[in-house]
Amino acid sequence: MNWKKGRGKLGIFDPLIGSWLAESSSDMGPVVVHRSFSKLLGGKYIELRVEWKFVKSSYEELALFGIDRDKSFRFWSFTSDGKHSEGVLTDAKDVHGDSLAFEAQMPGGVARQVYWPDPDEGFNWVVESKTKKGWNRFVEHHYKQIAGS
Repeated sequence: MNWKKGRGKLGIFDPLIGSWLAESSSDMGPVVVHRSFSKLLGGKYIELRVEWKFVKSSYEELALFGIDRDKSFRFWSFTSDGKHSEGVLTDAKDVHGDSLAFEAQMPGGVARQVYWPDPDEGFNWVVESKTKKGWNRFVEHHYKQIAGS
């Protein structure tokens, strides 16, 4: 995968633009996750749409990534269960040197999501919670690009 960042502050998302698919297992059984990144509003924001399909249910997320009034890189996420979170760009070089990561204060504490290139194809994505001993990884997926995206 070409993990080359583009121009401008939002250029860090260029490697992720398109549609991606992951298949994994979960506490609710097998899950298929579709992630789609696109530029929005003249390239001022990146839109992420995610659909998690479980055997008996589904879950959706809509997130926007962009620069706020204070010139900070932020995200705003809304989910089909009525929850909302927001956070900031953060460093996750401990995961991978080319990682793209965002951190948020959640009801249970600090969490982060991290994207990084897979050496063979696509990218990896994790969600971790911060503990006294470091980061606790509780979701990990490998995404492959959907043909034609």
